[in-house]
Amino acid sequence: MKYRHIIIIVVLILLVDQVLKFWIKTNMTIAEQFPVISDWFFIHFIENEGMAYGLKFGGEFGKIALTLFRLIAVVVGFFYMKKLVKEQYHNGLLVCGALILAGAAGNLIDSMFYGMIFSESTRYEVAQFMPAGGGYGTFLHGNVVDMLYFPLFDGTFPSWIPFWGGEHFVFFRPVFNIADASISVGVIAILLFQKRFLTRKTDEPGGAIETGAIVDDTRQVM
Repeated sequence: MKYRHIIIIVVLILLVDQVLKFWIKTNMTIAEQFPVISDWFFIHFIENEGMAYGLKFGGEFGKIALTLFRLIAVVVGFFYMKKLVKEQYHNGLLVCGALILAGAAGNLIDSMFYGMIFSESTRYEVAQFMPAGGGYGTFLHGNVVDMLYFPLFDGTFPSWIPFWGGEHFVFFRPVFNIADASISVGVIAILLFQKRFLTRKTDEPGGAIETGAIVDDTRQVM
């Protein structure tokens, strides 16, 4: 796999992620939803100020720190992916790395620019793109747009379960976006196939070397 293939994967995921987010922002109000497939897949519009799947991190300072961390991670990530391609690591690792990089970049765009280019989304008003009075926030203060909701099943915890007995639950409750899903797929795939993925091609007989393996270069001196 060549480095340009990594760039293509990242760009394609970013396009899908950002087009969907743009449509959501300019067509839906906060908490509005509609079913896509029966009663287990909905488009449900929410925004979050922090991490993936609606998690938050440290208030105002935490948001700026998280956005800057994402920016640094994305920049370093592009250089690191170039290194992995050059060292001929397994294509599976390169694809997963591209997925993670694309997801981080997708949410980074929201955090950096959405506060500047959109008006505020509320329960009663749809956001406007490039409003005359300016956006709802400043640079680095945009909210991440989430919309994918999969309440696969709901029910009530049995009464004998401590603390939660008798309470209603929904699985899967988090609302997320394409960028979050891209990161999750990349990370999970690396964890599942790490033994296969963490290898690189070599010129040695056998064609591949496992990362971290000890190579015996001892040669008999005649």
